[in-house]
Amino acid sequence: MEYNHQSLEKKWQNFWAANGTFEPSSNTDKPKYYVLDMFPYPSGAGLHVGHPLGYIASDIFSRYKRLKGFNVLHPMGYDSFGLPAEQYAIQTGQHPAITTEVNIKRYREQLDNIGFSFDWSREVRTSDPKYYKWTQWVFMQLFNAWYNNDADRAESIDTLKALFEISGTHGINAVSDDNVAEFTAAQWKAFSDEQKEAELLKYRLAYLRESVVNWCASLGTVLANDEVINGVSERGGYPVEQKKMMQWSMRITAYADRLLRGLEGLDWPEPLVEMQRNWIGKSVGATVKFPVPELNGNIEVFTTRVDTVYGVSFIVLAPEHEWVDALTTDDQRLEVQQYIDKTSKKSELDRMADTRTVSGAFTGAYAKHPLTGEKVAIWIADYVLAGYGTGAVMAVPSGDQRDYVFAKHFGLPIIPISDSQNITEEADPNKEGRYINSDFINGMTYREAVPVLVAKLEALKLGKAKVNYRMRDAIFGRQRYWGEPVPVYFKDNLPRLIKESELPLVLPEVNKYLPTETGEPPLARAENWKYQGQFDYEWSTMPGWAGSSWYWFRYMDPTNEDVFASKQAVDYWQSVDLYIGGSEHATGHLLYSRFWNKVLKDLGYHEQEEPFKKLINQGMIQGRSSFVYRVLDEQGKGTNTFVSYGLKDQYTTNALHVDVSIVYHDILDTEKFKSFRPDFAQAEFILEDGKYVCGTEVEKMSKSKFNVVNPDDIIESFGADTLRLYEMFLGPLEQSKPWNTNGIEGVFKFLRKLWRLFHGADGNFYVSDEEPSKAEYKSLHKIIKKVEDDIERFSFNTSVSASMICVNELIDLKCNKRKILQELIVVLQPFAPHITEELWALLGHQPGSISFANYPAFNPDYLIQSEFAYPVSINGKMKMNLSLALDLDKSTVEEVVLANADVQRYLDGKNVKKFIFVQGRIINIVV
Repeated sequence: MEYNHQSLEKKWQNFWAANGTFEPSSNTDKPKYYVLDMFPYPSGAGLHVGHPLGYIASDIFSRYKRLKGFNVLHPMGYDSFGLPAEQYAIQTGQHPAITTEVNIKRYREQLDNIGFSFDWSREVRTSDPKYYKWTQWVFMQLFNAWYNNDADRAESIDTLKALFEISGTHGINAVSDDNVAEFTAAQWKAFSDEQKEAELLKYRLAYLRESVVNWCASLGTVLANDEVINGVSERGGYPVEQKKMMQWSMRITAYADRLLRGLEGLDWPEPLVEMQRNWIGKSVGATVKFPVPELNGNIEVFTTRVDTVYGVSFIVLAPEHEWVDALTTDDQRLEVQQYIDKTSKKSELDRMADTRTVSGAFTGAYAKHPLTGEKVAIWIADYVLAGYGTGAVMAVPSGDQRDYVFAKHFGLPIIPISDSQNITEEADPNKEGRYINSDFINGMTYREAVPVLVAKLEALKLGKAKVNYRMRDAIFGRQRYWGEPVPVYFKDNLPRLIKESELPLVLPEVNKYLPTETGEPPLARAENWKYQGQFDYEWSTMPGWAGSSWYWFRYMDPTNEDVFASKQAVDYWQSVDLYIGGSEHATGHLLYSRFWNKVLKDLGYHEQEEPFKKLINQGMIQGRSSFVYRVLDEQGKGTNTFVSYGLKDQYTTNALHVDVSIVYHDILDTEKFKSFRPDFAQAEFILEDGKYVCGTEVEKMSKSKFNVVNPDDIIESFGADTLRLYEMFLGPLEQSKPWNTNGIEGVFKFLRKLWRLFHGADGNFYVSDEEPSKAEYKSLHKIIKKVEDDIERFSFNTSVSASMICVNELIDLKCNKRKILQELIVVLQPFAPHITEELWALLGHQPGSISFANYPAFNPDYLIQSEFAYPVSINGKMKMNLSLALDLDKSTVEEVVLANADVQRYLDGKNVKKFIFVQGRIINIVV
C-alpha cells in the first residue's frame, strides 16, 4: 500500500471533526494547559505559506502537551471587524458582514487542510453580536470604574460617589483629568445630576474628552499612530492631519506603573519587553508652573531636571495646546495660524522622528519665571506634543541640545547654569558641577539642589515632585461603520450607558458606509436609531483592538449567555500558558490586553494579574522571488526577448518579477510564461543548455512580487504533514527565513521512508513482534529524548532533522519491530499528525486517536554503549562490521574475530602476521 497523503489526510481531518477530538474535557483530573494564537483578521486573499508558521508551532506544542497528559485548550477564532472589509463595502455597496463571512469560510477551509488541533466548538468572531455583546459589557465596566491611587486598583464608580457624599474631593487620590474641580460634600449634594455626571466623567476609566487625533478625511475616520506613515494613511496613502475631536479614551495611564511592574514576571522575549518599557516610558521628576497673569492661570510643565529651572529662557507649547489661541497676540496671529496649519499635516510619529528640522512660531506672549519673576517668552513648536506630559516644555538651551539648536536658530537667550558643564538629561548627576546664577542653590551639586528646589516650588504652590509616563491614554473611537457600537446614548449632552439587559446594541443598517455629507460618522445615517426613540446613540464605533483585548476569556466559556465567562471556567483555565504571535503587536494589542485584564481583575472577575505567561514571537517566512531578464533595444525599450540568468550580462536588460508557480528548481516553464501576461504571448528566449534559468532574491511575500506561495498547492502536491514539517525545518521559530519550494521534496521523501518502515517489500502493512536489538532501542530513545528536549525549548527545526536521522538509522537496521515503531510515531505525532494517526490505526489502536497516547518514557540505559560495531579490515581494506562488547580485552577480541566464519573466508587460509586493535575504533588484520 503506497503512502497516499490526499486520501489519508482528509480521512483523519473528518475523523477529528466528527469526534470532537480536540475539545478539552470540563470534568477531568488532568492538569490544564492553555495554548493561544493571535487570531487572524480574515482577509480576502486567504493564507499564504508564511501565515501558518506560528499556528504550526502552537499546534505541535498543544499535541505534545496532550501526549504528556495535559487537558489542552487550543482554540481559534477571527478578529473580524476591520477597515479592509469596510473599504470594500464602500467600493461595492456590499455589506461588510457578507464579505467577512466569505473570507472566514475560506480561512477555515485552509486551516482545516493543515490539520490543526483547534477546538472549533469554541470559535469566536469579534463581529458576531453574541460576542461583541460582551465587548460592550467590558466597556461598561470601564465606564463604571475609577482608579484609586491609595488602593492601587480600579474600583466601582459607586465608591467614588460615596466618598464625594461624605467628604467631597478632600482626601481623594485618584487618576483623573487635569481640570477636576474641588468641592465639599455639601456642594456635591447640591449639584444637579448633569453636574455630577460631568464631574464623574473626569474620573472614569472610559471617558469622553477633546483629543488631538490623526484624522483622515478620505477614509472618514481617525487613525492610530501606527496606521499613519509619512503623513498619509497606511491603507490607501490618503492625507492625514492632526485635528481636535471629542473622542472616547481609555485611562490606560492609570495602570502605567503596574504594566511596568508586571513585565518582570513574564516569560516574554526581552526585545518585546524592552519595547513595552520604552513605550510606557517612566520618568521621575517634577511639575513646574509658569504663571501667565494675563490669563489668570499657569502653564504647567513636567521636567526630569528641575535643577535646571534657572536656565529656562523660553517656554515651548505644542501647536495644539489649549491656550495657544488665547495667548497669541494680534500681530503674531497670522504667523502662528500658518504654523499650526502646516503642523497639522504631520503625524505625531513624524514629529517625534524629525530631529533635524528647526521650526516654530512666537505667540507674542510671556509667562513669569516661578522663582525669579522674569519674563519668559512663549513659543509653539511641533517637537512638543499635546498628548505627552502637559503639552508644554521649559526650554533650557544650556542644558538640552534641542533647546540649544532652537535658541540659536531664533536668537533666543542661552543662560549658563553650571560652572563646569551643561547639565542635560544625559549628564551624569554624580559629577560635581555646581550651579551658578541660581539664587539660593548657588554652589550646590545636582544631588543637593533637587530636593531644595522641589520644596521651594511646593511652598510657592508652583510645583511638586511627580512621576510621569510617556504612554498616553488610548483613544477608543473610530469614525467607521464596521466596528462594535459603543453602548452609550447622550442626554443633556452627556454620555449615559444603556442597561446591561439591553445588550448587545446591534450594529444598525445604513444606506452607505461613508460619513455623512456633513462629516458625521456612518452610524449617523441609520434611520430611527435612537435610544428609547429620542436620545442619540454614540455614532463612533470601537477601535479594532477592542474585541481582541479580552478574547482569551471568551474561549474559556464561549456559549455562556449570562456572563462573559463563568467563574468555574475562569478559575480552571486562569490565564494563557503559551501565546504565539507577531512582535508587531508589542505596543498595541499586548498592552491593551494587559490593561483590560488588570481592570477585570480589580473588579473581581478573575484573579490573574497578567493574561499571557509565556509569549513567543514567530519570525517571518519570506518569499523567494524569481526574475526573468528582458532584453532592451538601443532606445532602452523592452523587447519581447528574454535572456537566461547566466547570459544576461551579455545584453542590456531589465529584471521582471515572474510568478513563482511557473518556476521549478529555478527553471522557467516557458510555455506557461507566455500565458503569464498577454504581452508575453510571443516571447522568445535565449537559453543556456536548453533551459531558461531565473534569477532569485529573498523578499517579503506579496502579490506584487508574484512570490506568494499558496499552502493549498503545497498540500495538494505533498500533503499537510509535509508542509508542517517543512515550515519547522526551515529554521528556528523566532527567526525570519526564506521559503524555497525546491527543498520540500526532501521532507516528502522522509515521510515516505517512515511509511515504508511499516510495510513489507510487497507494500503490505507488516510489523514484527520480535524483541528489538540494542541498536534499535538506542535509536528510538535518542529521538524520544531529543524531541522532548527540543519541543520544551521550542527548537522545532532540530527535532525534524533528528527525526530524519532516526528513520534513516532504523532503515539501515531493517527495523520493523512493533515496540520501536509504535513509540516512534507517538514521538512524531505532533509534527505529522495525519500519517501517524493512520499508522497508529494500522497497529490496531482503532477506534481511538493517537492524540491521547502517552509520550514514551525515556530510558537512559539504552544510550549507554555496551557494544560497538567494529569495522574489520584486512590489510587496510574494510571488509565487514562485527558487533562486540566494548569491555573485551585485546586477546579475547582477537580470539573471537579470528574464529568468525566470515573473517576466515576473507583470510582464505593465509597466516595472520599482525592483529591491530583500537578499542571502540577499529580492527585491522595484517596477512
